[in-house]
Amino acid sequence: MARAAALACCLEAVLESRGNANRVFEILELLAGQEEEEVLCAARTCSRLFGALLERGELFVGPLPAEKDSLAENYSAEDKYKIWMRHRYNECVDCLAELMGHHVFQVKEVSLCTLMKFVELEARYPLIKVEWKGTLTFPRELLKVVVDGLLPLNEDASLLISRFQEYMEYDDIRYFVIKAVTESIGQVMQKTKERPLPFYQQNVFSLISPINMPNKESDMVKFMVKQDNWEELKVSKLQAHKQAFEKMWLIFLKHKLPTGLYKKVLVILHDSILPYMNEPTLMIDFLTAAYGIGGAISLLALNGLFILIHQHNLEYPDFYKKLYSLLDPSIYHVKYRARFFHLADLFLSSSHLPAYLVAAFIKRLSRLALTAPPEALLMVIPFICNLFRRHPACKVLVHRPNGPEDMSEDPYIMEEESPSESRALESSLWEIRCLQNHYHPDVAKAAAVLNQSLSEIEDDISGLLELSAYELFDKEVKKKAADVPLEFEQIRGMCTKLTRCAGQFCLGGISV
Repeated sequence: MARAAALACCLEAVLESRGNANRVFEILELLAGQEEEEVLCAARTCSRLFGALLERGELFVGPLPAEKDSLAENYSAEDKYKIWMRHRYNECVDCLAELMGHHVFQVKEVSLCTLMKFVELEARYPLIKVEWKGTLTFPRELLKVVVDGLLPLNEDASLLISRFQEYMEYDDIRYFVIKAVTESIGQVMQKTKERPLPFYQQNVFSLISPINMPNKESDMVKFMVKQDNWEELKVSKLQAHKQAFEKMWLIFLKHKLPTGLYKKVLVILHDSILPYMNEPTLMIDFLTAAYGIGGAISLLALNGLFILIHQHNLEYPDFYKKLYSLLDPSIYHVKYRARFFHLADLFLSSSHLPAYLVAAFIKRLSRLALTAPPEALLMVIPFICNLFRRHPACKVLVHRPNGPEDMSEDPYIMEEESPSESRALESSLWEIRCLQNHYHPDVAKAAAVLNQSLSEIEDDISGLLELSAYELFDKEVKKKAADVPLEFEQIRGMCTKLTRCAGQFCLGGISV
């Protein structure tokens, strides 16, 4: 309390008389101190002090001369005071930027909020000298200091970044943050010679992934500060926002990412990034490289590729061959299973696909189904039935007389990478016949559908894509069991008389 009172006295003295200006050093000394409470009090005092000085126009405007030069040159007493106080303001900003890396979160938060208050005030009362109409007076350099503080190289700053997200709702702040992040990525990654920086890259992703881009220019109505000629500046144009957004993501994805971050980017790419790019086709190299990696990353890249293929006429050589190669035992177990089968259903929906290609997909899915869990089988069997409805030429797999009865007789080559060489059309679906004897009654019932003529209407599999083992178990538990007769003769007493009859034991008249 005593320290807070002392700081309040310093604040009042400095604002009351320029003769007390030197007392600002007392505040800055505590701001650079070690005690948490003192630092917090000093940061709040600096917020009030320099906030008031900015509003009153008592900081030097324009290119700031060196402090020693200002004493030697022919500056007025008024200018000398403003230059001197502007240097103190810069020292405060540097100290607050350093405190954004403090080990105590509350200190980080207060420093961040104080700097953002200065950003707003500098935007309202610019320290940039306006020399001609159209000069941008937004404090980009100060905001860049804030962004650099949010993107440390060696620690996770996600909590502080989440605190910052409220400022990203302002269209001008979002635009200049995007610009600052782009600049930061270029500087940092160049210094590290393209070596992945997991903490830094994760922090960048945490900052830019929640960005909500406007859909149309009329949506851009929320600005922290507007200049007189605001409508003429790029920051008010949706096209400029999209260009900056696109450049930021392209630079971020140009560098090698940790595997976990690769997946996070691909999860949001199709709905949070591609729709807001001026030229989504610039993502072709990134997506094709991701699709070629294999495993879960290839599965996740399908969404983005689907958009580029269907909406932007991307030609991907051997696309179906690569899609076929993604079918391995893990496909029924990965958490992205629903997304994969939704997209596979779209890619295999065309009736112009050759029969050998669709047959190869049907066979591989059926073979892998032999080791799949019940919740996956209840989805993939209707999926296969739909493929038969779209491609009647493949029904030979079901209705082949004297076809192979098991794997040893099957001409289908599971290990073949090319669908055209797999000999799927020479085979039969003995795997589905095996599933008709599955231990789970719902699976056996679903597999038995292929014994009958399929209806022309496709099954809706959307409700089955995310079916879980828990849901199956819960469904079984909630089933009401029918009354099952356990014996044909009603018991006539509490105890049953056990007698020996003709060398046999009889229980209630029934031979045992």
